[in-house]
Amino acid sequence: MEFKKEFIEDYKELLGDELEVFLDYLRRPLRKSIRINTIKKPVKEMLPRIEGWKPKAIPWCAEGFYVEARGVGNEPGHCLGHYYVQEAASMIPPVVLEPEGVVLDMCASPGSKTTQLATYDCVVFANDRVRRMAPLQHNVQRCGATNVILTRQDGTRYHSNFLFDRVLVDAPCTGVGAIRKKYEIARMWSRRAINQLVSTQKRLITRGFNLLKPGGILVYSTCTLSPKENEGVVDYLLRSHDAELEEIALPIKRSEPVLEWRGENYHSSISKCLRLYPQDNDTEGFFVAKVMKVG
Repeated sequence: MEFKKEFIEDYKELLGDELEVFLDYLRRPLRKSIRINTIKKPVKEMLPRIEGWKPKAIPWCAEGFYVEARGVGNEPGHCLGHYYVQEAASMIPPVVLEPEGVVLDMCASPGSKTTQLATYDCVVFANDRVRRMAPLQHNVQRCGATNVILTRQDGTRYHSNFLFDRVLVDAPCTGVGAIRKKYEIARMWSRRAINQLVSTQKRLITRGFNLLKPGGILVYSTCTLSPKENEGVVDYLLRSHDAELEEIALPIKRSEPVLEWRGENYHSSISKCLRLYPQDNDTEGFFVAKVMKVG
């Protein structure tokens, strides 16, 4: 797999001597992982059924397991919603959000995080655009998530007559962290795409924050590694709204968040964010920020 010259330049500047390790991991296939759906089956009941897959616990998600098997998405247990085939790092945002009360999943499709949120004692409003609703609806039904309400709106203009206790903004992004499972992302990547998406990301995080109750929590996450799409977006919110970042305490190896990128200095509290490169834990690359609405 080849990477564009500009891609190499950006990540050389970001990673320095770690660049080759980073590129090597992007070329490796992802480890298979599943999340047991406790709406239908408790973990202790499911583990004996998947013993042949040699399950290994994912440290940051009690229901998550690495497995050694092929075709797990074609097995009866998946079709019946007993487990969800989900990448290990993708399980982090719902855990960090600590769902309670009424939760908004602003960019929900295809539903991996929505169905994970639904395993908590809460009500979930799962939103996405019309053209993305089919897989979301299918997965919610398959997992038996009866505490999920589907809405079809543009997240940047989401309308609600009430405020939410929790908001998850798992924003559309350039997906660099997901190259390991979809190699064409490297071919599609461009600096222009980053700049186009940043505008949408800022609108999403702003709208999500405005829909929070005072004292509520918003989690912003992406599966990309561009500082402009991650630290830059969170910095934008911190400087324009009454928001505070909270520490993310997880048993996970992490990299230092970026506090300066090409002449832009980001808010010092961004050091509390979670930045994960593929080589840190042999997962997708991911970024997670936990924001509290002051008040």
